Amino acid sequence: MRPRTLLAAAPVLTLLLSAGAAAQDLSGDWLQRCREGRNSDSPRTERDCEVRESRLSARPRLSVDGGGNGGVTVTGWNEGGILVRARVQANARSREEARAIARQVRVSTEGGEVRATGPERREGHSWSVSYEVFVPRRTGLDLETTNGGIAVERVSGEMRLQARNGPISLRGVGGNVHARTSNGPLRVVLEGDRWAGQGLDAETRNGPVTLEVPDGYSASLETGTVNGPMNFDIPVRVQGRISRRIQTELGRGGAPIRVVTTNGPVTVRGI
Repeated sequence: MRPRTLLAAAPVLTLLLSAGAAAQDLSGDWLQRCREGRNSDSPRTERDCEVRESRLSARPRLSVDGGGNGGVTVTGWNEGGILVRARVQANARSREEARAIARQVRVSTEGGEVRATGPERREGHSWSVSYEVFVPRRTGLDLETTNGGIAVERVSGEMRLQARNGPISLRGVGGNVHARTSNGPLRVVLEGDRWAGQGLDAETRNGPVTLEVPDGYSASLETGTVNGPMNFDIPVRVQGRISRRIQTELGRGGAPIRVVTTNGPVTVRGI
């Protein structure tokens, strides 16, 4: 199926958008923000952007590589297949050059691996691709970014999430989830009354942690920081001396949930 492409000769902002259960098409809003944005890092360059849409058959596992400066948002939905919206951004000294660069960017979805290739980046000429993806709620994920964020909402499965210099946000996920970011905030919003699956292991080296826990939630929780304050507005039971890592049973206990940072504050609050 030939991808649908939306074009705009306009500035671009790199954004991670969180969608709801339905795949609402926000491409027009995104393109409008492109027109209103400015390239503050290099105000003399021009930008071009395209939104390309592809549909794939459902599969047990999906891999998305955000490459350099691209973010990835994945949302679970009730449809039978996978929808990929690729937001291509190109920078150059003129609008015509930026448009030519965007045309050379190729987004591949073969074999359940989503990635982009394009021309060589050099001074004054660059490109990036961010992804908004909708998948069946039970789908394994391999997501990787460099200088871009990762967000996953209401998906359950075997997940490996790796962000280098970018935030990670998880809401209502389940399964066996491993998430790492080297520099960026980490936010986890739990849903329901317990974790559905093997557990969560999420960590940032340099960034704040925010964990939101529903009332009456049951889990085996590990959280903490090496350098930074810790704030709890839910009751926790801790035996022995309180250290920089806290292990406690929430409710009746359950699957392990580990959400930690090395350098940054930790906030655990009820919802």
